[in-house]
Amino acid sequence: MRKNPAICRCPWVDLRKPDYVNYHDKEWGVPVHDDRRLFEFLTLEAAQAGLSWYTVLRKRQNYRTAFEHFDPEKVARYDERRVRRLLGNPGIIRNRAKILAAINNARRFLAVQEEFGSFDAYIWRFVEGRPIVHEIKLLSDYPATSRESEAMSKDLRLRGFKFVGPTVCYAHMQATGMVNDHTVECFRSYRQV
Repeated sequence: MRKNPAICRCPWVDLRKPDYVNYHDKEWGVPVHDDRRLFEFLTLEAAQAGLSWYTVLRKRQNYRTAFEHFDPEKVARYDERRVRRLLGNPGIIRNRAKILAAINNARRFLAVQEEFGSFDAYIWRFVEGRPIVHEIKLLSDYPATSRESEAMSKDLRLRGFKFVGPTVCYAHMQATGMVNDHTVECFRSYRQV
């Protein structure tokens, strides 16, 4: 199944999709401490709810353009006119609830930055500031949620965030390196890098 037997990747990676392979090889599971990137992943993971990550990944550049390169200060100012424009944008997922959630979450994101000094300082508290490393061997070993993602989801919802259930939060943790869920044999595993 794998093209190059010298390179072992996680079983969810579809090797027929170069952008998927690139995402796995260079981004997924790498610790992110930049607030704008954290807002990007929070927005994209919320957009993914009920869909495949690859659907969102293919639209990522369109999202970057539509959402001002994920500048939360700009997104927080979006009004109904801007919502209508986004609903007409075929390059993103045109779901009104998800678009409104992105705008709402930008406003909540700014409030968290104000309270904690950065979103990074806030979000990494859920893993005590360092990645959790799991012993993933098979596709069936991947959890959909964790105690930490449930705590994060609860706290984010109390702060008014939308589309931040425990599964979305866990996917966010995986994407931003808060958990390392590369399989033990994957060349991106902490054991291999």
